[in-house]
Amino acid sequence: MNLPFEEVRLSLPHIELAAHLYGPADGQPVIALHGWLDNAASFARLAPKLPGLRIVALDFAGHGHSDHRPLGASYAIWDYVHDVLQVAEQFGWQRFSLLGHSMGAIVSVLLAGALPERVERLALIDGLIPYTGEADTAPQKLAEALKAQMALAGKRKPVYAEFERAVQARMRGTAAVSRDAAELLAQRGLMPVPGGYTWRTDSRLTLPSPLRLTQAHAMAFVRHLQCPVSLLLAEQGMLVTQPGLAELLNGLPIDMTHLPGGHHLHLDDEAGAQLVADCFNPFLRSS
Repeated sequence: MNLPFEEVRLSLPHIELAAHLYGPADGQPVIALHGWLDNAASFARLAPKLPGLRIVALDFAGHGHSDHRPLGASYAIWDYVHDVLQVAEQFGWQRFSLLGHSMGAIVSVLLAGALPERVERLALIDGLIPYTGEADTAPQKLAEALKAQMALAGKRKPVYAEFERAVQARMRGTAAVSRDAAELLAQRGLMPVPGGYTWRTDSRLTLPSPLRLTQAHAMAFVRHLQCPVSLLLAEQGMLVTQPGLAELLNGLPIDMTHLPGGHHLHLDDEAGAQLVADCFNPFLRSS
């Protein structure tokens, strides 16, 4: 069977990450970033529909086949930003575009806002800024995070006797997905253990954040973007329900398109992936 991608491992100075490579080696460089608890298979339907691009679809640290962070380390969202920058360095890309879904879109915005000279274009799917928290909630949030971290050692990952049960569990996750999408994510996200299968993801990924950016912090990154931005909003997704989103984006140079489908519209079925591709092909390939 001829797969549309090449499986690679990237030895960064601080961690080893896994990725799928799509497209010609001389194609326009794009780094594709998946959502929380997903993996590189998130782009299995979409990436083949974006010809002419050299797409590096990462497994974020702690996800898929990538290494987990060392003991004592955490998964702060800005650490993912550093990972992505190191990936670009490894490929020798001084300028590149970012294709991000959900958490991957948030990481993309943080990187492009911090280092606008490095990012050519932002193609975002149902994601923009992280969940925010104001200063008066900081002590409570840190307390919740510390308690969860102390309790983590006593928790165990679920074990599914059959692959199918894991697929059903993924279909019912925080962001529900189609059966086909769940199977694609599970094929890459599961590993065999005594008694069946469990997820490869690092358990620390489920810990609450000890510190959140304020809304002012988050929007400062958005306002500092200097590259073209295409944001796709799923009509049954997560962003459309975010209070005050329209007011936050009012007057910002972001091209927004509403598409039918759920939060994983680019993965749930071929029709959704094609709608996303139809938006991003002219955007990512324009000079």
